[in-house]
Amino acid sequence: MAEPCPGLALRFQRRFLAARPLRSLPWPELEQSLRTAPDSALLADILHKTILHPLCVKYPPSAKYRRCFLTELIKKLESTAAEPLDELYEALADVLKEEEESTHCYKNYLLPSGDCVSLCESTALISGGTTGLLTWEAALHLAQWALQNPSLFRGRTILELGSGVGFTGIAICKSCQPRTFIFSDCHPRVLSQLGENLQLNGLSPEPDGTWSPQTESQGQEGEGQSCQTPKVIVAELDWGSVTEKQLLALRADVVIAADVVYDPEIIVALIGMLQKLSTSRADRKAPEVFIASTIRNPATYQLFQAELDKAGIRWQVIPAHSSCNFLCDVQPDVTILQLFV
Repeated sequence: MAEPCPGLALRFQRRFLAARPLRSLPWPELEQSLRTAPDSALLADILHKTILHPLCVKYPPSAKYRRCFLTELIKKLESTAAEPLDELYEALADVLKEEEESTHCYKNYLLPSGDCVSLCESTALISGGTTGLLTWEAALHLAQWALQNPSLFRGRTILELGSGVGFTGIAICKSCQPRTFIFSDCHPRVLSQLGENLQLNGLSPEPDGTWSPQTESQGQEGEGQSCQTPKVIVAELDWGSVTEKQLLALRADVVIAADVVYDPEIIVALIGMLQKLSTSRADRKAPEVFIASTIRNPATYQLFQAELDKAGIRWQVIPAHSSCNFLCDVQPDVTILQLFV
């Protein structure tokens, strides 16, 4: 017997493992399939590609998310004339037996290459005084754009500003073969979680620990260095206090950032650091800069563009990607700007 609706089960898998909002999963298509052929085999296939998938077993989404997902699957089953599926009820019973909800959960993003980025994230939007402990939409879009333009990153040194829990950078390290990738943030808890997520994905930061402004970057000159396993650095980087000399020591060829344009005060610090990047180039070519933003407040985003103009930093909008890989369910208002510092 042929596998029932293989494409549908894989769409559920991709979105479920990344713990995308449950409303974004292809429930209408599932209902249509079950009306056409009320067979529990399709639900069994979805169950094995989601709840029972090895990634979910090892790095599970929150218990609440899995409970709601299974409850919805059972509703779909019971609305048809399909045979009961014992393992569906057993899976729900197992989730209900789990201990009290954790403050952290896992999300697993399947990359086009077949590889995966697994992240431990906060279940709260704000945790420990920061919003940096979970992956935001612009990071997903920036990563997807990067994966469609790997030559921009291959064999080069990349500096990411506001790396958060690390999704974009880890995806680039796994798919685009950079020579060196510098993850940076300024919040201690974010840096700690970032370090854990790098280890989770088989990336080992330089043994000296977290880079700080007092640390000199060494050994990034080697153009011939293998890119199969990029050199990874975690940098504690405060945009307001970092100096031109320290930025020059990082030797970045490309600078990226996602969802860093959300507060007027942060915008001022960001523009100041971009100006330092411009004046710290010495005899080196200025780095290429790309910033992805979800436009939640148009006034804040317009302020960012106005401040760029005031600082003499030219910019242009990068055309939106047309295909979707790990993002099929969402199309928020995300824009990627290329800056010329």
